Amino acid sequence: MRYAQKILTLDNLLSNVKLYINDEDKIELIKSAFLYAEKLHLGQSRLTGEPYIQHPLNVAIILSEMHADVNTIIAALLHDTIEDCGITKEEISQKFNNEVAMLVDGVSKIKAMNFATKNEMIAANQTKVLATMKEDVRIIIIKLADRLHNIKTLSVRDKQKRKEYSLETLEIFVPIAYYLGQYKLKNKLSDLAFRYLKPTIYRNLSKELKKYEKDSKESINIMIENISLLLEQNNISYKVVSRVKNLYSVYRRTLAGKKVREIHDLLAIKIIVNDVKDCYTTLGLVHSKYWPINNKFKDYIVNAKTNMYQSLHTTVFGENGNVVQIQIKTQEMHDIANHGITILWQKHENDINYKMQQELKAKFQFFKSLVELYNDTNDDVEFINLAKDEIFNSVIYVYTPKGEAIQLPFGSTAIDFAYKLHSDIGNKMVGAIINDNYVNLDTELSNKDRVKIITSDLSAGPCKEWLAIVKTQNAKRKIREFLNN
Repeated sequence: MRYAQKILTLDNLLSNVKLYINDEDKIELIKSAFLYAEKLHLGQSRLTGEPYIQHPLNVAIILSEMHADVNTIIAALLHDTIEDCGITKEEISQKFNNEVAMLVDGVSKIKAMNFATKNEMIAANQTKVLATMKEDVRIIIIKLADRLHNIKTLSVRDKQKRKEYSLETLEIFVPIAYYLGQYKLKNKLSDLAFRYLKPTIYRNLSKELKKYEKDSKESINIMIENISLLLEQNNISYKVVSRVKNLYSVYRRTLAGKKVREIHDLLAIKIIVNDVKDCYTTLGLVHSKYWPINNKFKDYIVNAKTNMYQSLHTTVFGENGNVVQIQIKTQEMHDIANHGITILWQKHENDINYKMQQELKAKFQFFKSLVELYNDTNDDVEFINLAKDEIFNSVIYVYTPKGEAIQLPFGSTAIDFAYKLHSDIGNKMVGAIINDNYVNLDTELSNKDRVKIITSDLSAGPCKEWLAIVKTQNAKRKIREFLNN
């Protein structure tokens, strides 16, 4: 599991960038940033034995594959210069611009000398990166690319460091990649972290999955041929690809008691069509050929996931008894599934920070929860622990009467749900209906519950006992505010 060195050059970066940036002045800025970073890191080496410049160059290349804007690419090239080269934020601002300086500063770690313990330092740095999302989400995206390259080279570190780094990746960075809709990045990060944390299980599971994929290849190909014929006969333009579930996701299912071959979405066929109407037509055509498993159907087009993922999911009995998930989506939905919020890089060239922040605030539910949690806590260690518990760990999705999905931590009650909607709803709450049944206010919610809150202007408001019932920090804060007032 040793790291195989592959030396990259500026040309590798520029060949990617020139696919979507045509402005020669911007290309020259990227060249200038590379040469500047190369000079600053001269004489520095990574534990892999490579010149240090290889790391920021790799991070920039990962971002260029997402079509990152020019300031993000430059910031990636310079992202370690404040931390490792003694350069200041002001110097970067003078040489490039304020935006690049802000991005580099946001990614830079806080020095260890400022903390009494290692845990405090780790929590402060994690808090800094998460908190900077309020100003510019590109900081966490640079950090995700940085994490991906670092974990690819993790084999050169000692066993304890590999374990700590991989655990942090799974607890913090994998959930962030998921919530930002970056499935490709999430899968890469989680599988690499899994490989270091559970190497034996990783190897065995990898072998089993490859064998299953090989055994199922003929059946999947027959299904693709049959579905393609149906679509062509009905004049539907399409693309079809297949996939096998990523290893870490399979591992988590096995922890829940599933055997590998019992996982219903282990194999998936993705059908990409022109528009939403074709999605539903295609669904009917697939069901005319392959019998669906009714309780496995999901309409994520009408009810998009909280990270903006959209698709129709149906699980069918395929060829030779295989159970196969079919995903049906438009090209735009497919692109969003792969790139998440970074799809905006491909849609907008100017004022990208404003557009990404507006999208983040308006459509990504986890962001609001994270900001609320940050505002509710004064201690970095407490904030990170609560973020892991309430946002990054086990979560459930429950629905309002209008079908809006609301994300809550596992163990949340109807009271948590009410305060998630609005403080006035929580303060005036007198009852709750879950799946058409009246329930006690301390009833814990389950995934996919439909919840209606009953309110009254005559309500006396929350009582002190509610503090022991609720799960979320947000609900506790709003209850305390009411009681204090």
